[in-house]
Order: sequence, then structure tokens, then C-alpha cells
Amino acid sequence: MERRHRIRRIANFVNLSTPLGLLISGIGGAARKSGPNGLILAYGYRYGFPVAGAFTIGNVVVTKHPESYLTGRLLDHEGRHATQWAWCVGLPMLPLYFLSLGVSMLICGNQAAYNPFERLAGLEDGGYPRKSPWWRRNRSLPEGIKKGSD
Repeated sequence: MERRHRIRRIANFVNLSTPLGLLISGIGGAARKSGPNGLILAYGYRYGFPVAGAFTIGNVVVTKHPESYLTGRLLDHEGRHATQWAWCVGLPMLPLYFLSLGVSMLICGNQAAYNPFERLAGLEDGGYPRKSPWWRRNRSLPEGIKKGSD
């Protein structure tokens, strides 16, 4: 394991985000196993919240899906979230993330497209679409009116 991943693992344990992730995955009935880069992969989470294919708390990546789901670009995306937990010094990430989610919903109606945490983790890697802000979208004009005419 690279030094940066060891530091992230220690930071997320000390800042209590990984213990919280272990607690939530345990309450959700997920089976856990060691993953790459110091991550802990938790499969079979049984609750519908949060609404996501996978979510990360500290170094714990949780999904309702089977083991084969957390691979490749999605796992890289979730690993970047683990690093964000360390940079946010743990639990302050929760209100910051939910505030960012709300702002993104206001800007474009999508929870991730303008959420800086999701953008920095790689929108496409996480399976999220890019969306234009609502004020830049092409609005349909009433019938009979052509664009550019007064």
C-alpha cells in the first residue's frame, strides 16, 4: 500500500469517520472485506438510504450490490471520497456534503452535477451525468414564435 493510502487510512480512523462507516455498514447487515488502497468494502447493505449505488464513509465503501459491483472506475471514485473524508477531518464532511448536494439540486436539479465533492471524485467515474444549470437550458418557446424574433 502506498504511503498516501496508509496516511488516509490512519487519518480516517483517528477522525472517527471509518469507525462510523463500520458501524453503519454493520447496522445495514453488510459483509465486509479488505479492499485495495486501505479501503474496506462492505457488500449487501440492506437499507435504501442513501439513494446511491455505493457510498463512502471514511475508508468504508458501502453498497447494496454484490462484490463484483465495486470495481474499476467506480472504486476509484469511492476511493477519492475516502480521501475527501480525510481532508475534511472526518465528520464535518457530512454537513458539507449535504449542503453541496442541496446547492447542486438548486443549480441543476441533480444531486451530483454541481456538487464539488462529486465533481472532484469524477462525475463519470461515479456514474453521474453532467447537467447544465437550469438558467442555461434551452427552453421551448410557445408555438409560432421563432428564436431571435421579437
